[in-house]
Amino acid sequence: MKLEYFSMLDRITAHDAESLEAEATLPEASPVFDGHFPGMPLLPGVLMIECMAQAGGWLMLARQGFARMPLLAKVGQAKLRGMLKPGALIRVGAKLTHDGSGYAVLSGRIDSDGQMAAEAEYTLRILPFPNAELAALVRGRGTELGLPA
Repeated sequence: MKLEYFSMLDRITAHDAESLEAEATLPEASPVFDGHFPGMPLLPGVLMIECMAQAGGWLMLARQGFARMPLLAKVGQAKLRGMLKPGALIRVGAKLTHDGSGYAVLSGRIDSDGQMAAEAEYTLRILPFPNAELAALVRGRGTELGLPA
């Protein structure tokens, strides 16, 4: 995981047309932790939500053959249930509940050490890639994570 670059997932461990599972190990040190919180570093809740949104984004990219680009449009029903500390292994899940009219609605969760740390419902806007270069970069990153090209 590279927090400063919003590269939130290390590998995709499973996926099908309706769901995706991924893992990441929180870095031991990051400027993000320097201020959140001094003496008790924790992954900010907004970054937990970003992890779930990225898992859903990769699901939609795989589902559509990397033809269109998902962007976070709405977060609802988010619940932050636990604290994630540097070095923690997290498992991030995304499940599709609706796909249509240029939007996808998903539910996400994060587990660590057998405990739920976060869950949310969120909406992704599905748009054409603005250029072929970005599409190629995203496809390359998807391959690095374990998605078929």
